[in-house]
Amino acid sequence: MTLTELRYIVALAQEGNFSRAAERCAVSQPTLSVAIARLESELGLPLFERGKGFVAPSDVGARVIEQALVVLREADKVGQIALSGKDQLRGALRLGVIHTIGPYLLPQLIRALRTDAPEMPLMIEENMTANLAAMLQNGAVDVAIIALPFEVPGVLTRALYDEAFKVVVPQGHPWSARCEVPPEEVAGEGVLLLKAGNCFREQVLDACPHISSADTDLRQGHSIGTIRCMVASGLGVSVLPESALGHPYSNDMICVVPFAEPVPSRRVALAWRTGFVRPKAIDALVRAMAALDPAVYRPIA
Repeated sequence: MTLTELRYIVALAQEGNFSRAAERCAVSQPTLSVAIARLESELGLPLFERGKGFVAPSDVGARVIEQALVVLREADKVGQIALSGKDQLRGALRLGVIHTIGPYLLPQLIRALRTDAPEMPLMIEENMTANLAAMLQNGAVDVAIIALPFEVPGVLTRALYDEAFKVVVPQGHPWSARCEVPPEEVAGEGVLLLKAGNCFREQVLDACPHISSADTDLRQGHSIGTIRCMVASGLGVSVLPESALGHPYSNDMICVVPFAEPVPSRRVALAWRTGFVRPKAIDALVRAMAALDPAVYRPIA
């Protein structure tokens, strides 16, 4: 039994297809198939159920693959520990980020990070907060960019910046000529929200408690980009983070109106496991964040 064989069975279980699993592992399909068959022969039982156009782990195979993931994560730590003894800013960093931050922050962050850590490319996992919490704990990502609060056992956080929320209305809306809107005025079924399960939706509901959200798909969207388009189409108004409203995301079909004081906002932070062996990588991310536009990403003193 080898680590390579364990990587093959994990890839096959996750891809559900021999061809895709082989491509993912950068080997030929026969090479992968022979290696998996050799491992099954060594263990004395089939790890996968096979059929025409169908492959899935057997009951025992699922348990073997679960343990294989643990073994591969621990083996990866060996490389990370060795790397940390050489240069902590050399080698890929697995970075998780929530959907409502990633598209807007990452282009600037990567540019700033390239100066400080040019040999530390980011392997990016964009996902929901709950999934990133699990991925941090099981070692699937090294660091995550999330919104507070974020209380996960075995995980440390460091607050980075505060980001203001703003009201977005279609051009011609009665609010488009106003200088500011109090949070309590953002109410009624005309407010467009992200679908349930997204942490930004909950932050908006907390900031504007008078919102009475509709349960129909018409009043909800899967992404900030979709919400922005729905506002431009005249379907309602919304509350979005400031970073999603500047260039190149602004357009002449929507109008951005600031909130009156106290301005609703979210606090964004880095999160990482307590035993993470590359603390200098965390420091590099913090320095890169500090180089961002302070008018949008307001650094925490």
